Amino acid sequence: MDVSIDCFILVNKLFRMKAFLVGDQVAVLDVALKGVVIKVSENIVIIETEDGFKMDFTPKELVKIVSEQGELSKFSDIHMEQMLKEKQIENPKRSFQKMPKVDKMPAMEVDLHIHQLISSTRGMSNYEILSLQLDEAERKIQFAKSKKIQRVVFIHGVGQGVLQQALYELFQKYHVDYYAASFQKYGMGATEIYIYQNAKD
Repeated sequence: MDVSIDCFILVNKLFRMKAFLVGDQVAVLDVALKGVVIKVSENIVIIETEDGFKMDFTPKELVKIVSEQGELSKFSDIHMEQMLKEKQIENPKRSFQKMPKVDKMPAMEVDLHIHQLISSTRGMSNYEILSLQLDEAERKIQFAKSKKIQRVVFIHGVGQGVLQQALYELFQKYHVDYYAASFQKYGMGATEIYIYQNAKD
């Protein structure tokens, strides 16, 4: 009896999550991103993108890729025509907002702590470490722009504020707004940027 109840609960959860399973090839509805499901929880599906980034989405933001379909457009291998129609009915027209709503597209997270970027800093000067961190930040900004990801959170830590200040100078080069990221989630050591879709830089 208990086993059948557990199975029923599991089936219901899978149904609510559109039955995404680890290993499924998926695409994001609003952004030109594809990836593989690496973890599924009750309301979140974590995928690893083709470029190796881990991002989390709600199930309604994803669709499974149907590999049998031909390449007709950038999303031609995705069986999502009906889902897109439903999404347009839910949100017929979106007015431009300077700041995205919290429940929209999740931010891409970039951890700039040096131990996340390289295995050892032996023999490196502070300047070399900072340069490597800034190069990584710039690379991630360019990636986000190319994939039309509008929100990126850079986790830089508190420290003496050298990296944070250098990041602010880097952000000046791009058409982005930047502000403190969620204190609840990141504490004081993170900055979020918002990238404008029509930016030419």
